[in-house]
Parts: sequence; C-alpha cells; structure tokens
Amino acid sequence: MPLTSKPLSPDTWPAFARLVEKHNGIFGGCWCISFHLEPGETRHGPSAYKAMKKARVWEGRAHAALVFDGQDAVGWCQFGPVAELPNIRSKKAYEEGLGDLPDWRITCFFVDRERRREGIADLALREALRQIARLGGGTIEAYPEDYAGQKVSSSFLCSGTVGMFEKAGFDKTRKIAMRRWVVARKLPAKRATRAAR
Repeated sequence: MPLTSKPLSPDTWPAFARLVEKHNGIFGGCWCISFHLEPGETRHGPSAYKAMKKARVWEGRAHAALVFDGQDAVGWCQFGPVAELPNIRSKKAYEEGLGDLPDWRITCFFVDRERRREGIADLALREALRQIARLGGGTIEAYPEDYAGQKVSSSFLCSGTVGMFEKAGFDKTRKIAMRRWVVARKLPAKRATRAAR
C-alpha cells in the first residue's frame, strides 16, 4: 500500500498521538509543542504538553503534514504561520539579520524510529508545501542543519537537512549557527478545484 498524507486535525489526532506515545512523547515528552511556545515560557511536563498540543489542534492553531502507512501515522512535517510557531532555534542570531518575517515556517520533522531512511521526511515536506499552497502560499522559511558528508543520527536532524530543502526548491539565505541555515522559497497559492470547494 502506498504512503499517503493527511493534515493534522481532530480527525487525525488519534494516529498522531499513537505515534508520539510510541516514542515516549518525543524528545523527552515535548509532544511537538516546543516551537509553539514563546521563548522563556515556563517549562511543563509531558501531560501538560499533550493537552496544550491537543488544544491547538482543535483550535486550528497547529499544522502538520502527517504521513500514513494504512491507518498508522509514520511521520510528519510541522509548519505554520510565524504567530503559531514563534520559537525557533538560534533565534537571537536569526533576529540580528532579520528583514521581513516569512508568511510560514517549517520547524520540524519526526519519523517513526522503525521507518527512517525510507524517504518519509521528503514526502512529509512535499505534502506540507501542498498544504501551504492550499492555505494561500507565500514566503516559507525553514532552519535546517548542514552536515553534508558527515554521519549524523537522523533523530538529531529534527529540523531537516539543507540538502533536503534545496531539492524542494529552497535557497540558502543566511547562516545563523555553526551548521544551521535559514532557507526560503516562495510558493504561489493553489486554486481550489471544484471537487475541493
């Protein structure tokens, strides 16, 4: 069965939650909430993060392209407007060279530990771009790592790699840490088809 993709929503929350719970809450129980939090916001525990993430999904304030194998979510790419994802890595360096804020940010990826190196992150990125186009398009930024030619654990590269984004049409714009870059591209809005209206 081919892999498919659906947006993170109340309907897909159970599959998302199963994948997170399978991995003990992801990165110490963050429930993929850290990029939603304002810098300096009080730290919470896994159960609070789960409730915070769920509330954002129900309110339409959490976006991700989930990749499915049958009924099971096997990975995702998180994205959203800047107001939805205010917290990024290397923020101080990012703000020092900031011109205009983008319309959208792509902040992180996660892939089931049993399904890594199958192209799931690439598919999640493509699907995130499709969702962004349907939501109006605009300027998109991401903040991937550049470890070209080096062996690095895929679990460490939660922001993706520069090479992956370059293949998807992004350009490097500036460096904000030793290996972290701002990459960007513009994406036109995709007109809805009659069936989708």
